[in-house]
This record gives sequence, structure tokens and C-alpha cells, in this order.
Amino acid sequence: MSDVLAQAESVGNVTANLGFFLLFVIVTLMIVLRVSRTNATRADYYTGGHAFTGPQNGTAIAGDFLSAASFLGIAGAIALYGYDGFLYSIGFLVGWLMALLLVAELLRNTGRFTMGDVLAFRMRQRPVRAAAATSTLIVSLFYLIAQMAGAGGLISLLLQIPKDDSFSQAMVIVVVGGLMVVYVLFGGMKGTTWVQIIKAGLLLVGAAVMTTWVLGRYGFDLSTVLERATENSEHGEAILNPGLQYTNKVDFISLGLALVLGTAGLPHILMRFYTVPSAKEARRSVVWAIWLIGTFYLFTLVLGYGATALLPPGTITRENQNDAAPLLAYALGGEIMLGLISAVAFATILAVVAGLTITASASFAHDVYANVLRRGKASPDSEVKVARTTALVIGLVAIGGGIVANGQNVAFLVALAFAVAASANLPTILFSLFWRRFNTTGALCSIYGGVLICVGLIVVSPAVSGSPTAMIPGVDFAIFPLSNPGLVSIPASFLLGIVGTLLGGREQFDAARFAEMEVRSLTGAGAVRATTVTEEPRSTAVPASELAGAPIRGGAAARPRPAPGGNQPPRRSQTSRQAGELFGNTGLTGTQPAVGASGFTAGYGRHGGQGTGGYRPVHASGGFRAAPPEDPNEVTIPHGSIYRDDLR
Repeated sequence: MSDVLAQAESVGNVTANLGFFLLFVIVTLMIVLRVSRTNATRADYYTGGHAFTGPQNGTAIAGDFLSAASFLGIAGAIALYGYDGFLYSIGFLVGWLMALLLVAELLRNTGRFTMGDVLAFRMRQRPVRAAAATSTLIVSLFYLIAQMAGAGGLISLLLQIPKDDSFSQAMVIVVVGGLMVVYVLFGGMKGTTWVQIIKAGLLLVGAAVMTTWVLGRYGFDLSTVLERATENSEHGEAILNPGLQYTNKVDFISLGLALVLGTAGLPHILMRFYTVPSAKEARRSVVWAIWLIGTFYLFTLVLGYGATALLPPGTITRENQNDAAPLLAYALGGEIMLGLISAVAFATILAVVAGLTITASASFAHDVYANVLRRGKASPDSEVKVARTTALVIGLVAIGGGIVANGQNVAFLVALAFAVAASANLPTILFSLFWRRFNTTGALCSIYGGVLICVGLIVVSPAVSGSPTAMIPGVDFAIFPLSNPGLVSIPASFLLGIVGTLLGGREQFDAARFAEMEVRSLTGAGAVRATTVTEEPRSTAVPASELAGAPIRGGAAARPRPAPGGNQPPRRSQTSRQAGELFGNTGLTGTQPAVGASGFTAGYGRHGGQGTGGYRPVHASGGFRAAPPEDPNEVTIPHGSIYRDDLR
């Protein structure tokens, strides 16, 4: 047995493995640096300017969701526990139906950047934004720790670092964390999205090649693969039946509930719905993601049982189960295949941790810094600076957590993050969208209560202590019998939301705001717009006098523009296009005075005013009451009583 494990730790060629690893890092860094040049506004950094198409975003969602838990953790769990390991795949996939039917379109129409935007639409901004940011940070850190733990084991396998060399493995996690921070600092959501799209393509192609290769070894007969796996497994035919990993049926139900309901509450998945221009594209994103994710999970079934069938008995253990897929790749195609699949797995980890980091940093900067600490008066530039600083801090915390959790099954750790997301986020989102009487007190009770109950039960559960597979196996302070607390914490969060709403019944119910939110969530009227080239922000308007020397295009030779005030005939066919390019097609052709609340220019009558701005409706430039607008990319399309969210 020791010879088998030693061989499993020294497969492949270090030079080839490192070459594939560096090639991926260099290519993706070049892409990130290239797209970072277009990050001109806060919307560009947070959501990619809301400009990705449904298929693009769906592929990116698949890349964001198919984490180390999906590729390394589930394949290892199936190889070790068989049927019970595949239940992770089923739970992860079914959860997307909740996201498609209840969350995707409504959230896209109602929010702008974060989950806190939805909650603050009709509740007191500061407390609910602080609660939403707290929940987002906790879920993201749970998820990040799982990914970093998977990265440590994977890169250690690539570089042939022994499992007992904890210092070298810790340094590997530090390097991965540093790369993660670089991607987020420079690329923002645009860079992160393209890395996720590339990663999804590589992962699906790599998994498809390995699946075809495994089936080809056994005449494309899945039954033969399963038969061979039962012969090699120490559990025999029990690997095809439930009960190897989850002997407690109640614990299994709790896990399934967390996986199914957690997807619709994951903050890094919710934030992806804001990267598309409309609710229709958000729905298309989810449909694309479901097809891609479902196809991949069918691959994991073959990969897990294929690893058990092809690898020598005893190769996959609880300590190295995350290495099942790379070891299978080595058994199939030698050093080259191992290097390719390990690079794909590293891309998987890097893309997911980048998405988690930008989500957590955006939530802190937008919800806590801009709206809680600065009370909505923070400038977009300062907000992005705070987001970048937060990304650095989150990276350091994730590195520390990954070092502590190194060696744990990443699918199990991610399941705990799903439980926290389902307990804290999902009840509050559903109540906010569908319950008229839901108020601030109910939201705070649901979020904080769900987080405290879920995390508290995890700490005193067999997942942390008191079992051979616990994070701290040497001690026993477990008093809660279930490894996953979802069965208790999720209903408790819903109940706390109801009780809190009833206790906070003295809060004044704003029927108009709920009606406005309902119309906006269902129809998309007033939803945030996508960034376009003509909407790039300009710091100042250009006076008409400065246009005198600008050449007029369209003739055989450039001609100087006549000075303003002369008796020259109008040249509307040419100047209208130029004015649109200069002023973002807002209709401004000269310096504009501020517009008062009544819609008239300040200091002027109905028909007076400078330039062409004598009378201009309030909503003529997107709801701004001063010209020129500071950032037209971040204004909601006006309808009815909708006004700029950050002015409330």
C-alpha cells in the first residue's frame, strides 16, 4: 500500500507539469491585462458593463460554478464512495432549477451590482446592506477556503511535493492566492469573466476527452466500467449502492437540501446575473449554464468510476481523493495528459477564486463603504479603490484558511458554503421579492439568524471534530449529530424572517415602493442599462466656442468649423453626428446649465436658456438633474417614480 501511495505522489514530469501551468498563467494574464484597459467605470469593474450576452454569461457561470469541488472533489468522492459521491452532482445540478424559476430574472431587473441592492430597494439601506455584505463575505470565505485547499493538493501533485511537507504545500497556496489577487485587481469582472469562459471550455473539452478515453478502454460499455470498479474497490459491489459515506439518512437529507437550495443563494452566482443587459439574457444564461453543467456532471460519473477501475487498488484514499482525476489522466495519457488536465484543474480553481474574490470585495465596497460608511456619497473611483484593497485582504484570509483546510475533501467544504448561502441569503431574497409585508427587521433576523445558526452548528458538528474525517480529528467537541446543518438552519432562517417581520410590524409599510419593485422585477422597466461605447463618461461639457477650430469631416478635405454666432447656414447632416460623438448622444451641443426639479433650467424660463438646453425634461439624460452627467453608465432607465438608487 505504501508503494502505491508513494507512486501516486510522484507521477509525471515536474518540468512538463510546470510548463503547462506557466503557459496557462501567462495566456490568462495577457487576456486580463488586455481587457483591463476597458475598465473605465465602476459598472465595468463590478459587472463588466452589463454587456455580456446570454451564451457568454452562461458559459462563464458554468466556469464559475464548476469549481474544484466539481472536478476534483466529486470525481474523488465517486472513486472512493461510489453512489454517495455522485449525489453531489445531482444536488448541484437540481439547484439550478431554483435559480432559473425564482431568482435569475427578478434579481437582474431589481438590482445593480450586489444582493444588497435588491434588499435596500424598499427597506432601510444601511442595516440591510451591512447584513447582506456580512453574509456575502462569510459564504465567499467558506467557498474560497475550499478552492484554496484543492489548489494546494493539485499543485503539490504537479510539483511532486510530498503530502507530509506542510511548509511547501503552504507556499503553493500562497502563490495561488497571489495570482488570484492579481487577476481581480487588474481585470475586474471583465477579466474574470473571460478567464471563466476559457476555463469552462478547457474543462468541458478535457473532461470529454478523458470520458471518451475511459469508455474506449472498455468498448464504450459503461456496465463494464462499473464491473471493473467493483473488482478494484475495497468496498466491492457496495460502491454501486448508497450508504458508504452517508449512513445517517437524516444527514443525507440535510446535505441534499443545502445543495438544492444553496445555488440560488450563492453571492458569486447572483452577481453574474448583473453582467447581462436584460432579464431575457439572464434567463438564457441560466439555460446555457444548466446544459453545460449537466453535461459535465455526467462526465464525472465516468471519471470517478473510471479512476477506481483503472488505478491500482488502494491508490485513492481519503487523504488524496482530490487527486483522482489527475491520477486517472496520468494512467490514460502519461505525462502530457497529466500536465494538460492538471492545468485545466488549476484553471478551474483560479477562475472560481477570482469570481469569489471580486464578489466579496464588491459587496464590501458598494454596500458597506459607499452606502453604510459614506452614506451614498462616495465617488465611483474611491469605491473601486476600496474594492481592490478589500480583494487583497480577502486573498490573505483565503490563503490562511486554505493552509488550515489543506487535505480536506473540497466537495464537502463547498457543501458547507451551500448550507450558509441557503440559510442566510435565499430566504431573504425570496421574502423581499414576493412578500409585501416583509420589512427590515425580518431581513436582519433572517440573515444574521441564518448565518449564526448555520455556522454555529457547523462548529459543533462532526464535520469539525469527533470523527475520523473531521477537520480536527484529534479532539471531540461535537454535540450536533449532522455533518451538514441545512435541515435545521434553512427552515430556522425562514421562520426567523417571518417572526422578525411580525415583530417589526410597527415599521411603516411603503406600498408604493413595493409596487414599484414588483413592476420593475417582473417587467424590467427601470432596470440598469448595459454600457455602450457612446455612453463613456465625460468629466466636463465642451463649450461651443471650442468647436470652432475642429475640422468638419465628410468632404474632400477637412474644412475649419465656422465660429459660433455667424450667419452660416446649418449643416445638420454632419454636425449632428459629431455632436453625438462628443457628448454621448445625450442631445447636448454646448455648455448646459443645471436643470431644476421642475424640469426647467435653473435661472431661466420655460423657453430660455443657453445653447439648446432652454427646456429639457428631467429624464432627458437618464434622470440626472445636472449636466453633464457624471456617469451615465450607472443610471436606471426612468419609468414612473423610479429614480437613481444612490440618491435614496
